[in-house]
Amino acid sequence: MVDSAARGKKPVQAPRIMDWQVRNPHHGRTGKAFTLSPRGPHPMSVLDNLANLQTFVHAAETRSFVETGRVQGISASAAGKCVARLEQALGVRLFHRSTRSITLTAEGHLFLVRCRRILDERDAARTELARQGAAPSGVLRISLPLVGDLTLPLLAEFMAAYPDIRLELDFSDRLVDVIEEGFDAVLRVGEPSDSRMNARRLGVFPRRVVASPAYLQRRGIPRTPTDLLQHTLLHYRFPSTGKLEPWPLHWPDDEAPQELPVHMVANTIEARVALALRDCGLAFVPVHSVRDALASGRLQTVLDAHVHSCGTFHLLWPSGRHVLPKLRVFIDFVGARLDNVP
Repeated sequence: MVDSAARGKKPVQAPRIMDWQVRNPHHGRTGKAFTLSPRGPHPMSVLDNLANLQTFVHAAETRSFVETGRVQGISASAAGKCVARLEQALGVRLFHRSTRSITLTAEGHLFLVRCRRILDERDAARTELARQGAAPSGVLRISLPLVGDLTLPLLAEFMAAYPDIRLELDFSDRLVDVIEEGFDAVLRVGEPSDSRMNARRLGVFPRRVVASPAYLQRRGIPRTPTDLLQHTLLHYRFPSTGKLEPWPLHWPDDEAPQELPVHMVANTIEARVALALRDCGLAFVPVHSVRDALASGRLQTVLDAHVHSCGTFHLLWPSGRHVLPKLRVFIDFVGARLDNVP
């Protein structure tokens, strides 16, 4: 039964779908918005069709609907209507039209850049899928830190597993610009800070204070961090910043932290390990760099209860790029083997 209070009133209509509006970034002063009619195909269905984008790119490159139609096997009229539907969906004019030619508008130039990127990604995906059954190949440029004792055996394994990939290796502790210098990837110690890069955390490695038995017999074994003030210390300087690497010591509550003496500074791990093996002093180094020397007794660790420090490996490569098969297999190969660095 109809409520008497509702008699005589017009029926309530469902809210009408509002016109789609697209704000043109080049009309910031006026704030002008382009209103699109809800009639016809939804704007997203027009934009989601890669064939429409391809038609626009052909038209932009040839500056001719006739030539675009010839290349794509459609009529010039159909090519023009395709572009018109894109313009309606976007709410902007993509071409200036005359009886003789078409030229891109400012908005058309912006849209062309985006369309090319989308179509390039489509082509790259096709290429990658087509190559799934083929062995990865090509040149791979990699920048690595000066830790050859750890990376060289790994790289030898990679070369044996992927003989069709040619490695170009740059060993350096400097902060390289991956994109500007044309590297495919870099292996680095520490936390990544470049927002332009994708990063994969590979693993951690412990660091310890080491010295030779002959040095410790001559100078004595340090029992607390304060004892280091009476010893010869071999320091490391970061090539990228010029700063000395701090020794992350845990000082006892009854000892005030002190500034450690500096007797020698080097910018490589190998130099400090070599000097420690020659009884020259104490060095704070990654355990993997002295693994064999510790196992043979040529070096020994000290102050283990006061040093709890680990470094982290990260593999970095440019973000926004299609990851080619040669780089993908390198990322997975290195990641699997550096996951747990001894």
